[in-house]
Amino acid sequence: MGNRQTACVGLSCGATVNQIQDIISRNCVVIFSKTTCSYCSMIKNLFKGLNVSYTAVELDLNRNGKQFQDILEQMTGGRTVPRVFINGTCVGGATDAQRLHEEGKLLPLINQCKSKQPC
Repeated sequence: MGNRQTACVGLSCGATVNQIQDIISRNCVVIFSKTTCSYCSMIKNLFKGLNVSYTAVELDLNRNGKQFQDILEQMTGGRTVPRVFINGTCVGGATDAQRLHEEGKLLPLINQCKSKQPC
């Protein structure tokens, strides 16, 4: 009963993985989010306050949002949102990204990406 299987409906699993990887590779900062999530709002506000552009993928507004979330769980080991990616790497959720900021490590990660490619 507790086992969850990814149901690939709409897009095929492979196409969805490719779409997620494409979004991550084309953007310095990606937040997989839901519009009703307070942690998602918190992290978006952090990036806005730092004047850092980001791409938000709102899973609750996306027709394939559940499928995205299932695949993100497989990719990152976490199902909760937000899932924050910087420079192609998942840094975790909102509290993880907030901690990186408090430790002075968030902006250097973002700046590494900006030096490699325009955001």
